[in-house]
Amino acid sequence: MIARTLTTVAVALAATCGTAVAQVHYHDDGNPWHQRANGGPDAEVPGWYYNLGITGLRAELVDDAPTHLVVRHVFAKTPADGKVKIGDHVVGADGADFETPHRNGYGMDVFGPTGPILDFANALERAQTKTGKGKLRLALLRDGKRIEVTLDVGREYGAFSPTFPAECDKSEKILDELLDWLVERQGDNGSWGLEPRDTFAPLALLASGEKKYMAAVEKNVRFHAANTTTTHEREGLLNWRYMSAAIVMSEYYLATHEKWVLPELQEVYDFLAWSQYMDLSQVNPRVKETHPQDWPKDAEQQHGGWGHNPGFEGYGPIAMLTGQGALAFSLMAHCGIEVDRAKLDAAYAFLERGSGDNGYVWYADSRGGGPDDWADMGRTGAAGIANLLAPYRDRAYRERALEHAAVIGMHPESFPDTHGSPVMGMGYAALAANADPKAFRSLMDANRWWFALSQCADGSFYYQPNRDNAGYGADSRLSATAVTAFVLSIPKKSLHVFGKPFSE
Repeated sequence: MIARTLTTVAVALAATCGTAVAQVHYHDDGNPWHQRANGGPDAEVPGWYYNLGITGLRAELVDDAPTHLVVRHVFAKTPADGKVKIGDHVVGADGADFETPHRNGYGMDVFGPTGPILDFANALERAQTKTGKGKLRLALLRDGKRIEVTLDVGREYGAFSPTFPAECDKSEKILDELLDWLVERQGDNGSWGLEPRDTFAPLALLASGEKKYMAAVEKNVRFHAANTTTTHEREGLLNWRYMSAAIVMSEYYLATHEKWVLPELQEVYDFLAWSQYMDLSQVNPRVKETHPQDWPKDAEQQHGGWGHNPGFEGYGPIAMLTGQGALAFSLMAHCGIEVDRAKLDAAYAFLERGSGDNGYVWYADSRGGGPDDWADMGRTGAAGIANLLAPYRDRAYRERALEHAAVIGMHPESFPDTHGSPVMGMGYAALAANADPKAFRSLMDANRWWFALSQCADGSFYYQPNRDNAGYGADSRLSATAVTAFVLSIPKKSLHVFGKPFSE
């Protein structure tokens, strides 16, 4: 059943993407392949390559062998150690050669893993089933000669169920391991180091409902409280920090009703209400010098949005932050914070102006393409979950949320390749798709390969190469592990962003 499902996905993706020309956008200057991690478990790897699941292999995609995976690193004490060598070309798996060429680039026609990446993922999944007996057979080209090796990948994890992450033993086992892994790597100050991780890690731990994780969750909530004030700061990427704080603290308050959280939430609300761009008087005069093309042409342009900094700095408000701002205001309203409806609806209006006829949300509040165009889905995800949790009864909010969910389900291929922060894009796209069971199933099925291949031999998850080729470093496994734990927790419906009903 697993193999049949994966094959169906592969055929569907190939059909929608036309002639194959991988998920990663690689360049003539060597990016991303020559990028190095400056620390952590990946520092020994000579570049940023695809992780091939629990095998211990890292591979590069090359133009002159588009159906091959070129081995660039083998981790010690993994199934591939001693059997596969650096420089080997993996040309087939599970008794079949790879036949579909990989694709390179970023955009509608090249998103997705079609080619040897997907074929390898399918084979690895099958090998971990009862039928596969825990053995992964690989065909290699080594020094011009074809050889075959068998890797003992075991059946400890098995394969993902057709309904994963729901009703899936593999998902549950992985999630249990990842939650413990995250607690072990929480900083002394309660943080995991960056806003995406300080959103997804504590929420995944909170969603578990297990008392043993609550100390770590509270520690992170107090970190957020200590790092958000009513002081009108202006330096740094402030709004990302306050959005993360609002979302985590709101879910924590709704779960625990600890009274000390409310005044901290009020401070966060006051800051975000101040930092939201609502008037031309907030435009920093320096914009005319640094980003003259982005100076608002009228009072409505980018009205109601948030950018990296308070007011209107640089190129102004963007949809990814505005979606999080609308979600933050919605959650805080459900906590009892008095939210100015005019400000919240201005944020929703910003997102609606930036949405195409198909529900896809573009970079800011102007539509960047035709009615059927789309790209990465993080912004659409943030807008979708914000509308779904609107604190008002108007049907229009839910209708917009379902439009956003539908387009994510129609075009799930860009899931791990979002502009700026693929990790953040993955988390929000999954949340929005979850509003529509059909869309969520489509998203998970199309990206089963990512979950199969991103898992490392030590159990952590890996930040695969992506469009921006940014974020690969000492903590890259921490980012991927946090969002994986978060996505695998969604079926629990134990958080409001996961579908838990509000009690008002």
